[in-house]
Amino acid sequence: MNKKEITQLSYDVLGCAINVHKEVGPGLLESVYQKCLTHELRSKGFEVMQQVKAPLFYKNLKLEVELRADIIVNESIIVELKTVDCLLAVHEAQLLTYMRLLKIPQG
Repeated sequence: MNKKEITQLSYDVLGCAINVHKEVGPGLLESVYQKCLTHELRSKGFEVMQQVKAPLFYKNLKLEVELRADIIVNESIIVELKTVDCLLAVHEAQLLTYMRLLKIPQG
């Protein structure tokens, strides 16, 4: 996908997330939002992968760790769900690390 297509996809994904939040409201578990958002995205025709394992290598050693991106849309955008009052720098760092490990251009 080119940059313009990824930007449009980002807006579409955000719109789906807003729709979910309007429908079910705040205060639920991330797993609930993940199921609702996955349904919303798929109903709009997007390809959605859930709980995608992120490989981690350390000095040529593949580590068996449980790093998982919540949702990947059209193999181009990672959606990392958070049910918190405010986002912290560590949340952004987590997303950026998943983007790097999975070679996904947008999050």
